Amino acid sequence: MSLFVQRLESHTPIGAEARDALLSLPAQRQEVRAHTDFIQVGSHVEHASLVAEGLVGRFGQTGDGRRQIVALYIPGEVIDLQTVIVPHVTTAMTALCNSTVLKIAHDDLRAIGLKHPEIATAFWRSCVLDSGIVAQWLVNIGQRPARSRLAHLFCEMATRYRTLDQSDGRRYRLPMTQEQLGDALGLTSVHVNRTLQGLREERLVSVARDSIEILDWDALAAAGEFDRTYLSAA
Repeated sequence: MSLFVQRLESHTPIGAEARDALLSLPAQRQEVRAHTDFIQVGSHVEHASLVAEGLVGRFGQTGDGRRQIVALYIPGEVIDLQTVIVPHVTTAMTALCNSTVLKIAHDDLRAIGLKHPEIATAFWRSCVLDSGIVAQWLVNIGQRPARSRLAHLFCEMATRYRTLDQSDGRRYRLPMTQEQLGDALGLTSVHVNRTLQGLREERLVSVARDSIEILDWDALAAAGEFDRTYLSAA
């Protein structure tokens, strides 16, 4: 919960009383195994889900079962804050690795927002940030070549992890398979493999089984046309 508060405070000033109220929110802990869907399309939910550990993907699915990951969520981020207003789920959620989720009741989130206006503002800004990320992902998939798509994703995730002090801005954990990366970038796993190999050969990144190290930030950001402005709602 403290990571969630830290993310809100990264873009919205929150007073001590409001901060204590956030930290005191009751939550139900849910352990989710890797590759498990825990929110289905068409569900009606009465809680929002905060990632406490692991990595969660939001995805859409075609009639023949093909998936497109449309967003990633790291510890400290709420995956579906918009359901506080619209509780009908139009995209599903899956754990990309073993993950822990805290379920916070909509009623409690609405009550704390009404009592503390700065929290309501922070929730609103979080939704604005999420929409900005989705817009960038659309451009990434629709207009950029594979090398730029992957470079942009690596830069974005480094920035998001650093905001929550889970990275030094260059090394971070990204427990995604090449197939999952392909689902997020609109590429086949074979194409992802070739593109990763190219970034390695250029000495832009070092990729381990579940972690990324950016070796040349400026070159990687240039390759991905990455501008971190959209990750700030200040």
